[in-house]
Amino acid sequence: MRLSRKIEQAFGFVVAISLVIVFAVLAGLGVRNTFAESDGVSDTYLAEGAKFVTFYDDGAKLTVRTEAKTVQEALARAGVAINSGDTVEPSLDTEINADNFFINIYRARPVVVKDGKVIKYLMTASYDSRAIVEQAGFTVYDGDEIDFVPNGDFLETGVANVYEITRNGGRTLTIEEEIPFTERTEKDPGLDKGVSEVRQLGEVGVKRVSYNILYIDNVEVSRELVSEEVIKAPVERVVAVGAKKSIPPEWETCASWARQAGVSEADLSAALDLIYHESGCRVDAANASGAYGIPQALPGSKMASIAADWETNPVTQIKWMIGYVNGRYGGWSQALNYWYTYGWY
Repeated sequence: MRLSRKIEQAFGFVVAISLVIVFAVLAGLGVRNTFAESDGVSDTYLAEGAKFVTFYDDGAKLTVRTEAKTVQEALARAGVAINSGDTVEPSLDTEINADNFFINIYRARPVVVKDGKVIKYLMTASYDSRAIVEQAGFTVYDGDEIDFVPNGDFLETGVANVYEITRNGGRTLTIEEEIPFTERTEKDPGLDKGVSEVRQLGEVGVKRVSYNILYIDNVEVSRELVSEEVIKAPVERVVAVGAKKSIPPEWETCASWARQAGVSEADLSAALDLIYHESGCRVDAANASGAYGIPQALPGSKMASIAADWETNPVTQIKWMIGYVNGRYGGWSQALNYWYTYGWY
């Protein structure tokens, strides 16, 4: 049985395009000489940053030496055309950052998807049957089957591969959905005000979700959540925001002691902020609990591990404090953030 004239014309165009692609691949890749494959060709005139790039295109291979910075630029310089529906790996915006770089090109081919009496045609580079069916605009429900079937009617399908959906009555849909990541901002007294720094990249999570689908007149009108399962938890994005303060003149003496003890300039603002919160930078600051000195060590005698003059020497006391904040919190900024949250450290 022949198709309508409209479909014949449309699919004749698809077949013609497919043949053009094949001849273009053979003409453009199969017989071209390249620097990498030629003997006795000097490449000393090429820029120092040039790299060897190999294209694999449906069985054809082309190796060139190029100064291109990205995959897209390399394709353009090599004269390799990419058509609608083709897939390129790695992606077009990927940086060519190594010699002997490989680029795979998967050419789109004509495909027919049948869902009962509904037939759709598309060009795709995918070989995943579910992905192909979804590209064609069909929903795949739990229990549905997708079969690759022999091409039994050339007049109907031409050179296309045929995928047929067998509906088994299900109306439950299980899909994977993204879980967005959250963002947390934390003050960093070691960073200048107005400066921000990403300390941890956020990552989108993935969950598997099942829905019961409600249809009216064969049109989806609502979804009822049946179950969901987290496959990959999202990773929080952490951004540090500068909170570094200028050192007041009255803090300069304490700042000098901190520098002598080994506090870096990057940590100085946070260190002084914490010190003045705890003791006002007083060597003999005492608390009824037994905490003593600039760091309010409890008991103060802990600072004897640094030197015997722990009761009177501010540098000794701050040296002990450095070890404490690094060991307990991982640094001055983290210790100060803890103090901001709890009022102690």
